[in-house]
Amino acid sequence: MKDETKKWLIYAEENLDSAKILLESDLYNPTLQNVQQSVEKFLKALCIESDLKFRKTHSINEIVSLLAAKKLETGLAPDECDLLDSIYLPSKYPLTSVLPDFEPDVKICRKCVTIAENLQQTVYKMIK
Repeated sequence: MKDETKKWLIYAEENLDSAKILLESDLYNPTLQNVQQSVEKFLKALCIESDLKFRKTHSINEIVSLLAAKKLETGLAPDECDLLDSIYLPSKYPLTSVLPDFEPDVKICRKCVTIAENLQQTVYKMIK
């Protein structure tokens, strides 16, 4: 495994661990922000390990499409990518709720944490 890949994975894991702690504290917006960042970093680690160049982006859909074009399937469903993409900007700034159609709650946060955990397992299998 490349050293740069390891660094991205460490950051991704820290974001995922943070999301879990925040969820336990009923802090839903930051939970979702950290989940989104975790997923983004797991995907970018896979790009780096696979020698795929990516532009500066926070779009989960864009990164997943780049990987899929090289036959690297992450297991993320299109609706999961859309959900994660809907999180990034609103979770960073007080524009509206972190989610466009409703306020985040424990159920959606748990769903997003599970998505990130599943991706984590997939990425590690693909890298090793």
